[in-house]
Amino acid sequence: MFLGIRLNNIWRWQTSPVLCTSNAFYFNSHFSTSSLRKELYSLAESNDDTFLPWLERKAETKISSVLSIGKSSIGRFLFASETIRAGDCILKVPFNVQISPDSLPLPIRDLLGNEIGNVAKLAVVVLLEHKLGLGSEWAPYIIRLPQPWEMHNTIFWKESELEMIRKSSLYEESLNQRSQIKREFLAIRKALEAFPEIIDRISCDDFMHAYALVTSRAWRSTEGVSLIPFADFLNHDGASEAMLLNDDDKQLSEVVADRDFAPGEHVLIRYGKYSNATLMLDFGFALPYNIHDQVQVPVKTVKDDPLARIKLELWGRSCTSGTDYVKGVYSTGNSFTIREVRSATGKGRGLPQSLRAFARILSCTNPQELNDLSSEAVNGDGRLARIPLKNVYKEVEAHRILLSQFKQLVEEYNASIEAIEPVDSPCLGRKLARRRLLAQHLLTGEVRVLKSAIAWLENYCEAI
Repeated sequence: MFLGIRLNNIWRWQTSPVLCTSNAFYFNSHFSTSSLRKELYSLAESNDDTFLPWLERKAETKISSVLSIGKSSIGRFLFASETIRAGDCILKVPFNVQISPDSLPLPIRDLLGNEIGNVAKLAVVVLLEHKLGLGSEWAPYIIRLPQPWEMHNTIFWKESELEMIRKSSLYEESLNQRSQIKREFLAIRKALEAFPEIIDRISCDDFMHAYALVTSRAWRSTEGVSLIPFADFLNHDGASEAMLLNDDDKQLSEVVADRDFAPGEHVLIRYGKYSNATLMLDFGFALPYNIHDQVQVPVKTVKDDPLARIKLELWGRSCTSGTDYVKGVYSTGNSFTIREVRSATGKGRGLPQSLRAFARILSCTNPQELNDLSSEAVNGDGRLARIPLKNVYKEVEAHRILLSQFKQLVEEYNASIEAIEPVDSPCLGRKLARRRLLAQHLLTGEVRVLKSAIAWLENYCEAI
C-alpha cells in the first residue's frame, strides 16, 4: 500500500492503460478552441448525478456508494450521501480508469521522449482529449475539469495582481513556473513538428491551462502520477489524516475516512503538508489558517560591514552543495525557509540551526573570530558555527541580528497587507476579490510565522 499525494513539483509518475486503442487520432475541426470550450462547459453544467455511474461502467466495478458530487461557487466537491464512519473505505478507483503520461498515443509519446517532463506530457494528454470533444472516451470527465476563468493558480495572475504578493517568495516562484511552462511548450512544439494538425491548434495559453489542471488535480505515488477521476473532486483539509492510498496488489487507489461524516457533510482529505504558497501556486486556493505555512527569509549582512564579502564566501564554502537541509526545511545560500515556531519557551523545533549558524558568522567583528569558527568546525563535526558561541554577549548579538531583520520584514509585510483593498469592496469583480482574499491569507500566514520566530528569538536572548 502506497501513499498518494496530490501533485506538487514531482519528477516520476505512475503508468496506466493506454488512452487510445490505436495510433490514430483526430480533432473535431468544426469548433474553434473557444467555442468548443464553451460548448463543453455548458454540458458540464448539467446534472453531475450521471458521472459516477458512467465511471463505474467504464471501470466495471463499484467505486463508491457513500459519496456524491456537489457544486459550489468554488467548484465541485464530494459530500457524504449516507453516514460514514471513521475507518470506512469511501472510494476505490481502479488503475484502469486513471489517466497517465502513458495514455499518450504511441507516436507522440516516442517524439516527446525523456526530455519533456511527465507533468507536461500529462497536460498534452488532457489537451488531446479536450480537442476530441464529445468524441473522447473521457468526455464526461474532461468537460467537468475547471475552465481557465475558474482557476486561481498564481501563474494566471496579472502583474497588478501579483504585485499584492511581491513580499512573498511566491511572487518569484510564480514567474519562474510561468517561464518554465512556456519553455516546455516550445520544446513540445519542436518535438511535434511532424504533427502540425495537432500542435498548430494548441496555443501556449491552452497548454498553461492544461498544465495547471495537472498540477492541481494529479496524484503521485511511488510509481508515478495520474489523474484519478472522481477522487480528484475531493477537497483539501491540512489537518485531515485521510489521504489517497495506492494499492499495487489490488491495482486501485482508495481513501479511508479518518472520522465520522453525517449525510450531506463535505468530505475532506489532505493532499499533503503544503503551505499556502504551494497551495496557491499549484492548486489555486489558500487556507485562512494553514498549520503548514512557512516563509522564505533572505538574511542580509549587516550594513557597511567591511567583512561582508569574506563572511559570505566562508558561508558559501561551508555549504557543500549550496543547499542545506535541517529537520525538513531547505535553506539555499543566505535565504532560509522557516516554519511556525509553536513554542516560544524553547520547547519544540525552534529555528533552523543553519539560520542561527549564519547569524553567528554575521556577528563576527574581526577576521580572528571567523578563523576561530572555522577551526572549531574542523575540530568538531565539520559544520560551521552550529554550536552556541562561548561569548554569551556575542551569542545574543548574533540572534539580535535576526530579530532586527525579522521585525523589519513584519513591518514590510504589514504594509503590503494594508495596501490590499478590502475584498468586500463593491467595485471589485468576483475574480479579483477572490485573489485578494488569497493574497491576504498568504501574507497573514507568513507574518504569523515571522512573529513566532521573533517570539522565540526574544525568549532565547533573555534566557541565556
